[in-house]
Amino acid sequence: MTEPSTAANVSQTNGNSPDRSPRRLWSLVIGASLISTGLAAYEIAPASVTPLVQESLGISATAAGLLVGTMFGTAVIASIPIGIGLDRANTRTAMAVAVLTLFVAGTWGWMAGRRGDFWSVIASRAVGGVAYVAVWNAGIDIVSRAVDTDRRATAVGIFTASGPIGFALGQATGPLIAARFGWPAIFLAFNGIALLGLVLFWPTSRGLGRTSGATPSLAEFGAVLRNRHVWLVGGLGFLGYSLYLFVNSWGGPYLSQEMGLSVAASGLLLSVFPAVGVLSRTSSGLLSDRVFSGRRQPIVFGSFVVATPLVFGFTRLRSIPVLVAVLLVTGFAIQLTLGLSFTYVRELVNTRVAATAVAFQTSVGLAGAFLAPIVGGAVVDSAGFETAFLLAGVLAVVGVGLGWLAPEPAR
Repeated sequence: MTEPSTAANVSQTNGNSPDRSPRRLWSLVIGASLISTGLAAYEIAPASVTPLVQESLGISATAAGLLVGTMFGTAVIASIPIGIGLDRANTRTAMAVAVLTLFVAGTWGWMAGRRGDFWSVIASRAVGGVAYVAVWNAGIDIVSRAVDTDRRATAVGIFTASGPIGFALGQATGPLIAARFGWPAIFLAFNGIALLGLVLFWPTSRGLGRTSGATPSLAEFGAVLRNRHVWLVGGLGFLGYSLYLFVNSWGGPYLSQEMGLSVAASGLLLSVFPAVGVLSRTSSGLLSDRVFSGRRQPIVFGSFVVATPLVFGFTRLRSIPVLVAVLLVTGFAIQLTLGLSFTYVRELVNTRVAATAVAFQTSVGLAGAFLAPIVGGAVVDSAGFETAFLLAGVLAVVGVGLGWLAPEPAR
């Protein structure tokens, strides 16, 4: 375990955050979270209807993995440029533009799916990936500015809980929407949630769009990418998102193809895995801020320690109630890291380039999210579900090692 970081340029201030009432503050957090929830549901919904998409388009499991993985791949490429832009521009405006982009991507995907045009659907998902990463980076940046230091991890944890809420919503309702309106309708179904979030977010976020002071220099941006502690926390995000998306993408097909459940039933059961993140991501900040007096390392280390044996043993369990319990515990453990890592990484750098650090964390983490559905599909195709879950367990072991080495931010 490393000693606490002593970097002199770490700042824990809130920048230009104006005073605002608790009611306005939580309206802001809820509004930003609803925008992110709509995008997360749109993002994962294809995984809930994978067998239907494969049958309709005549594609392999590996190609089906692209329907989820493409958004993450786009986010990996776009995240750092967007983060640098957010440190130099207006994050509040970026949230509004992203919601409009979601409407474009959703309509495009729906029309392409109805035509059976697989590659046009993939292109629409790439556009959605840009909207997703803009909302994620900008939301974390604005929520972090809006609250005091001693509540920051808690507030950001609440915002990041929008991810599992959206994933659970997409997993649980995707098959129902597909059965009623056809599977392409999943690309339109969640736009209204994002629009409602924007209505709450816009009036309560005035004054939080820009960083105070001079625009950060290129040297300051470069310092983020040279910070080895930033890379270590990024590695934890990569592993955490890899495990999270692997189970989200292939846990449902495992339950339907190996355990004999219907697509709707497997989607409903699997929804507990992301859904428990509402508790996990919120409590990660509370545990760190209150129980561990602001320490971050114990949370990320414990996250992987708990998850590792459960991932290894998943395919050896034959009882549905036991599998659901394992999904709950594993989902809770993995998402402790996902909830805390974005607060964690911005505390390792100067506040002036905090959005860039968050964007780096997003990019590296989502690289794992992009690769996991695709590589997982390839392994399932070639060697089966048992081998795929075994390899996922190996990733969890690596996470235990990185969690042990994780630094503490300077105080």
